[in-house]
Amino acid sequence: MRIVFHERYLQEYASDPAARRGRIDRAVEELRPRYDFLEPNMAEEEDILLVHEEHHLRMIAESPQLHSMALLAAGGAIEASELAMQGEPTFALIRPPGHHASPGDCWGFCWYNNVAVAVERLRQAGRIRNAFILDFDLHFGDGTNNFFQNIPHVTYYHSGSLQEIATVLKGIEECDLVGVSAGFDRHVEDWGGTLTTENYRSIGGMVRSMTQRLCPGRVFAVLEGGYNERVLGDNILAFLQGLEGEGIDTGET
Repeated sequence: MRIVFHERYLQEYASDPAARRGRIDRAVEELRPRYDFLEPNMAEEEDILLVHEEHHLRMIAESPQLHSMALLAAGGAIEASELAMQGEPTFALIRPPGHHASPGDCWGFCWYNNVAVAVERLRQAGRIRNAFILDFDLHFGDGTNNFFQNIPHVTYYHSGSLQEIATVLKGIEECDLVGVSAGFDRHVEDWGGTLTTENYRSIGGMVRSMTQRLCPGRVFAVLEGGYNERVLGDNILAFLQGLEGEGIDTGET
């Protein structure tokens, strides 16, 4: 397991909860002693234009700092997807998030759709045919859905129910790559107030079981929501341990 991270992700780059100072600092401290950290490059604008319309990119580019951070986040997702293609599960500890970014507009603290850019880049290159994107953030990733809804062989699925996730993952019959929009804002001490830290471990275990069956090691996850910095690192760690098969309980409760 590798962690894709850049020190610039610690910077406060906007005035929203996803961008605030200190949001991911403790998560970095929690994960760095346990995993190898890899620094990504920025995405190229041509990568962004695989998913987003020209006018959208130009609108974001009017704010150079925001544009730069959003390109770096997309670059983190791309790097994670490349490692996954080599059979190495990878987590991109990035910000800004991306799943509310549609081809021509965005909201919800998102600017470019990190997961969509990474998946579409591989699909356009002919390196994957079937992809499955799981989103367990509190909020529906309308941007990801809007882009992929009419694209064959790419399935976007959003849920926070362990039972539903388990059922859907077991029903997938073909997959070359799994992308995960990993939002931790459903946690009992975050906005959603429903999932426990152990639930995230179970979700990781379910994803592991699916990838072992269909595309061993080919899974990457990127940070979306999760706004309680005291528990974010614990929740990410539990999910990653589930992906690695450590102490997993996929009792689907």
